[in-house]
Amino acid sequence: MNVIISDFQRRERMALLPSADNVLESNANSNFLRPNSALFNSESDEDLQSVRSKSQSPRCSTSENLQMLSLRDHYEIVRDLGRGTYGKVVQATCKETGARIALKILPKSSTKLRDFQREFNISYYLSPHGNIVDSYNVAFETRASYVFALEYAPMGDLFDSIPPQVGMVEQDTKTVIRQVASALEFMHSKKLVHRDIKPENILVLAQDFSKVKLMDFGMTRRDGAMVRKTNGSIPYTPPEVCEAVRNESILVTSGADVWALGVLLFCMLTGNFPWENADIGDIYFKEFILWQRRKSTKIPSQWRKFSPRLMKFFRKTLDIKPNRRSSMKEITKYMTDPWLLHPTDISENESDSGTEAEQVDHLSIMLRDHGIDTRVDKRLRDRRISEWLLSL
Repeated sequence: MNVIISDFQRRERMALLPSADNVLESNANSNFLRPNSALFNSESDEDLQSVRSKSQSPRCSTSENLQMLSLRDHYEIVRDLGRGTYGKVVQATCKETGARIALKILPKSSTKLRDFQREFNISYYLSPHGNIVDSYNVAFETRASYVFALEYAPMGDLFDSIPPQVGMVEQDTKTVIRQVASALEFMHSKKLVHRDIKPENILVLAQDFSKVKLMDFGMTRRDGAMVRKTNGSIPYTPPEVCEAVRNESILVTSGADVWALGVLLFCMLTGNFPWENADIGDIYFKEFILWQRRKSTKIPSQWRKFSPRLMKFFRKTLDIKPNRRSSMKEITKYMTDPWLLHPTDISENESDSGTEAEQVDHLSIMLRDHGIDTRVDKRLRDRRISEWLLSL
């Protein structure tokens, strides 16, 4: 099939989109990538090798049939688009059609066939959504790698669009977040959790950010599944994963994506990470959690540029308990609100949190912790404070 998918094909595939259970259960089936009839009916190893060596166009391959091909026989490799522990993504041109595409190349030395099947299958069946990268029905293997074809995005990923220490303008941030939330809400409706939300996994396809797409489903799993912690933590990793030790079992929940979206929003508006790790040993994380749990009325300094409404969203999105975090649909309630304070508002906000105010707040919290309501009549409050001091 041609690697350019029409709107009709997109709608047709959307209608046929299977449930997450069907997608993932098929990965567990050893017949998921069934050999073609010639291979299946071969009577000898020589016949098998003969059939595999016949080069067929990767455009004709399907998710049920991996061809053994030479990559350079069918594609002109232009340049690397990204590299990681998973393998690499390259820009390529199909020699037969002239189409520009991206090829994700996963080395067999570090990739299990089942993992390749899972990622390709999920990528392909989610791609009808307008904010998820197109994954074409083109998958094959070489002697050293598994390969599948993706939509090429010449403008690259979101990471390069976030000015360090500055951040993006509010309107652009809202435009991007709205689309990412839509993609994640769609995934969650299919009981799938992305588990690797970060700027590097969001492709930019329009200068004004009117079209961005979520990509990379190598870590995607079914909501409610148990997985082992195999890699380290990054700033987008939720605390329930940061706290786990290597090889410990972790419950997959959509709350992990909600947490990562909250961190992504902070990064886009500031050009900084809110913390290095969502762990109580990180001073910036601890400071935020004390405020979030209302143990402190002092807003952490790096969060003071945000409006009260956005801070309410952060409080709900970055809740320490996964089951208490808001859903992706919740973001739509905040899209028309101002997210950033003007410089004058920020200075007023900072002056209100000066030394004297902080001391009053600290005293009020301490008194409330001892059962003294500071909002009652002043004479009654003074008498209760005296009684408390005499009892010490």
